[in-house]
Amino acid sequence: MSAVSNAAFAPWQRRIYEQAQASIGAGRLGHGLLFCGPAELGKRAVAERLAQGLLCRERTADGGPCGRCRSCLLLAAGTHPDYQFVSFVPNKEGTRLRTEIVIEQIRNLSERLSLTPQYGGAQIAIIDPADAINNAACNALLKTLEEPVPGRYLWLVSSHPARLPATVRSRCQRLEFRLPPADEALAWLKAQGHADAAAREAFDAARGHPGLAHDWLTGEGLKLRREVAADLAKLGRGETSAPEVAQRWVGDEHAALRLRHASDIALAEASAGLTDPARARSLASWFDRANRTRDLLRTTVRADLAVTELLMAWRSDDARRAGGGRA
Repeated sequence: MSAVSNAAFAPWQRRIYEQAQASIGAGRLGHGLLFCGPAELGKRAVAERLAQGLLCRERTADGGPCGRCRSCLLLAAGTHPDYQFVSFVPNKEGTRLRTEIVIEQIRNLSERLSLTPQYGGAQIAIIDPADAINNAACNALLKTLEEPVPGRYLWLVSSHPARLPATVRSRCQRLEFRLPPADEALAWLKAQGHADAAAREAFDAARGHPGLAHDWLTGEGLKLRREVAADLAKLGRGETSAPEVAQRWVGDEHAALRLRHASDIALAEASAGLTDPARARSLASWFDRANRTRDLLRTTVRADLAVTELLMAWRSDDARRAGGGRA
């Protein structure tokens, strides 16, 4: 488990952390917690910090972990017997990670939670992403949630909580992460070392999501968005072909991100073109189609053909050509 200090938290993380700490101090922390909200807002980091504090044997005055006791050292080394982290594991062949959390993982988790804590304190299990638990595993998870044991905590982290069964959601206290105000988010982005202009460009592109904007600024995300906007503009002007662009878009591991950018660009144009209802409807329809194509990338469908078809629709649409692919 990575060590995260309170000071390292973004303001929106700190608010949730302090809310949870207040519940711990008042004895109101439930057996099941659901850390939910958009991806890239630091839900897991807050969950891990809370776990560190609960398992620490020499907590600080504010309930945080000391970072020095045996429990803290074991957590840092990833060997604490009273802490479990459940996520994707390799398939039977060991060739790739599974795309689901399966029943064997949940049964193992439940068995360990039924044991007496080795260090005499709490036992904590974190599942991330909880919305990847398959149906059979959810049924096993529900049994554990329905039979809480004092000092045992089962925490679910999810960017898509609606994908969890209502029976699971209803048995968890929610700690909901929301997008912060723009001024707070931009101040945080600049505090991470990003220039003002770049921070604003990425923040607007991410539709007000500071975690996503930071990820794009530190990686290839913002550069890819500019390239996607340029490709769509060239397609609209007839300066390139759909198959040529499609081959480039699916030629590396960033195909899904390119399609996300493309759909976002269409949505931004639709919002900007509300005075032309026909054009706005056409863009909104293409936005939906781009998102469906992105979902197809996870199937056996040939990615280049699916993306070519999508881009041909962009090229052939009179409204799209008039728009010119503005970012």
